[in-house]
Amino acid sequence: MKDYPTLSQIRAARARLQGLVIETPVFHWTHRDLIAQVGEETQVFLKLELFQHTGTFKPRGALTVMLDAEEASLANGVTAVSAGNHAIAVAFAAQHLGISAKVVMPRTANPYRVAQCRGYGAEVVLVADVTEAFAEVERIEREEGRLFVHPFEGPLTALGTATVGLELGEQVANLDAVIVPIGGGGLCAGIATAIKQMQPDCQVYGVEPVGADTMHRSFQAGEPRSIDRVRTIADSLGAPHAAPYSFGLCRRFVDDLVLIDDDGMRDAMGLLYRSMKLAVEPAGAAATAALCGPLRERVRGQRVGVIVCGSNIDVATFAAQVAGA
Repeated sequence: MKDYPTLSQIRAARARLQGLVIETPVFHWTHRDLIAQVGEETQVFLKLELFQHTGTFKPRGALTVMLDAEEASLANGVTAVSAGNHAIAVAFAAQHLGISAKVVMPRTANPYRVAQCRGYGAEVVLVADVTEAFAEVERIEREEGRLFVHPFEGPLTALGTATVGLELGEQVANLDAVIVPIGGGGLCAGIATAIKQMQPDCQVYGVEPVGADTMHRSFQAGEPRSIDRVRTIADSLGAPHAAPYSFGLCRRFVDDLVLIDDDGMRDAMGLLYRSMKLAVEPAGAAATAALCGPLRERVRGQRVGVIVCGSNIDVATFAAQVAGA
């Protein structure tokens, strides 16, 4: 592979994933509540990746990594670290391939997500926080010989997430902007790589919570950086550090980064629920929060793709977050 996935490689990856993942729909969002926020001259297209298997985009990357692995490297199963969504996807992919999965999650992980992992047959190890989780997964990889499936880093992960951008670019022509949430950066790296090769004039904006701004710090420093602690309700975007490959793709293909706060995500969760009847997790509302907040004037009058990346949240937590808006 080149230093970034080409369109032919992305198309080949999509072909390999056919029947394993869903080509998620795009919806042209025209509700009056949205118009009140962004104006009727802005055309908004939601890429509904929350309708993917396991409720998020994550199976695309996990399956791409695991399908490419040699049989011997999968003999002892796989391991992963995640606040939930990636762990669920790895459990799903492992069940499909008939191998074992052992995933590490922080104790603060939503119990619904822990139950989803176990429902797909994974063994779940709970630790104090995300930083400890990365240390524990390294130990499991070393001592048990399991294949580590990274939550956001590496050429194969980006190749898998790039299939989201490929679909969007084929589903909606002549986009002026695409807004993508950033946790570790794997989703944004892949989508930006695909979109910029399909529609070069389209602006790609990455969105981070103020309490998990690793990519902002990395862009400013010119190299991957970390944060001491995650401070946001969007735990799915709470990567403790950026990593070289996904950082490099974001630097090459992302035009700008913006920050949103937790209240903005809560407001966007409410907007998506009222106008689209979608109950999304905070990360799934991050791009919408940016559309209605820091990017509203910059994209006014444009054709804008908005990534709704996932919705693994229980009813009680969703209601509590929206009520806090």
